[in-house]
Amino acid sequence: MNLLIGDTVANAAILEPRATAASLGDDTISFADLDAEANRVAHALLGLGLRHGDVLGWWSGTSLRSLAGFLASARIGAIFAPLSPVLSAEETAGIVDYLRPRLVAVDEERRDGARDAGAEVVTMDTDAPDDLFTLAAAASSTEVDTELADTDPHIIYLTSGSTGRPKGVSVSHRATWLRSTSGGASFGGMIRGDGGLLTSFPLYHYGGWQYVIEAWMSRTAVHLVERADAPTMMAAVERRRPSGMYCIPAVWDRVLAADGDLGCLRHAYTGTSRVGDDLLERLRHRAPNAEQAVLYGSSEAGPVAGLREWQLDAKRGSVGRPAPTGVVSFAPDGELLFRGPTLMNSYLRLPEATAAAVRDGWYYSGDIGYRDEDGFIHITGRKREVIRSGGETVAPAEVEAALRELPGVADTAVVGLPDEQWGELVCAVVVPEPGVPVPDVATLRAGLGGLANYKHPRRVVVTEVIPRTPATGQVMRSAVRESVVRESGTGSGNRSGS
Repeated sequence: MNLLIGDTVANAAILEPRATAASLGDDTISFADLDAEANRVAHALLGLGLRHGDVLGWWSGTSLRSLAGFLASARIGAIFAPLSPVLSAEETAGIVDYLRPRLVAVDEERRDGARDAGAEVVTMDTDAPDDLFTLAAAASSTEVDTELADTDPHIIYLTSGSTGRPKGVSVSHRATWLRSTSGGASFGGMIRGDGGLLTSFPLYHYGGWQYVIEAWMSRTAVHLVERADAPTMMAAVERRRPSGMYCIPAVWDRVLAADGDLGCLRHAYTGTSRVGDDLLERLRHRAPNAEQAVLYGSSEAGPVAGLREWQLDAKRGSVGRPAPTGVVSFAPDGELLFRGPTLMNSYLRLPEATAAAVRDGWYYSGDIGYRDEDGFIHITGRKREVIRSGGETVAPAEVEAALRELPGVADTAVVGLPDEQWGELVCAVVVPEPGVPVPDVATLRAGLGGLANYKHPRRVVVTEVIPRTPATGQVMRSAVRESVVRESGTGSGNRSGS
């Protein structure tokens, strides 16, 4: 049996035809209606010349239309490539040049930008005669007849490397299926309760599609939001009463700061970035009926590890044990390696980058960490972010975790700065708590008695905000470092020490 992503909704439409497949705001669509619409869109795309192996770019804001486009692409064997709606014209041109899409489906707001980037465009929601969904409305709702293998790629997740140039993570039907069900799934292959799953991730991100498909595998609804701010998230909770939610810590912080009842939740999961003990305690208080988990994975590998409810108290700070779908090992330098059937096929048209990332079947994650005596995985930083200072190795994430426990520190990022004496100098970029005196080097170092001296910051830079990735909340360390180097330590908010 082929494990094909287009079958997820087709199967649900047989078993639960009138059940809600997805919602966005006040709008909903059933499994039966989504299945039929996906078939009509598939026929329309075939009529526009899209074929097996072609790339379909999809550039729009969050919309239920995207779900039909995603399924339609999978059913004809094309490769769905969702693009961030906030891309600049320059970024779009570079991505179009890299992806070489056969078509780019765009909403009206982005039509001119896609054409300027040199893409062949089909519009959405423009009411034009050549609008994709106008064409689909007149197309057949019968299944398309296409020969597919589950090893074929069906989606490309765009992820930037250290240079900022995009890399397209090409993932097969089979890998996505295994990521989203049974042992690979974040929610264990079955979401408890009938309220569906509320996802805070946008639909250009791996996390967004991971939870869409997990919901469909459980034959329950996925609830989408246009923004992951507190009012939008809480409005969705109140309207849909979801059974499960996954949010990065930064989004949970927003949600927990707002009023509202989270008693409907049976799953309250988090991960991706550092998870503080206080967040987990607040979640327990606000969502008393929910089990918790801390999850770790990537676009390239899928789910890698999870720390489950019954393990949280004993193993705080860990990301848990490896997922049943794969095997974890560590290179001599501490880099985490993963092997399993959920791995990507490749980086699209980047053979050298693929060969560097996947060697002898092992994915080299770039994350530095270790496995403790009980088999639990701990992530201490990124390989390219490791600071070499005075012959010693410093993991920024470890220092950041300690700094966040100090009074007066609202947020922080640790980076290495070029230094003739030390090779690299440990620099703490700090957002102080409102109304608190700006901490200097001596104050910070005095509070870090649990860390070796060589890990202590030798310079402090004060800032108003730490730049983070919008979808996952991870520190944009290269941007932080470049900003500090550019300012050359001359700003009035800089504090130095030795």
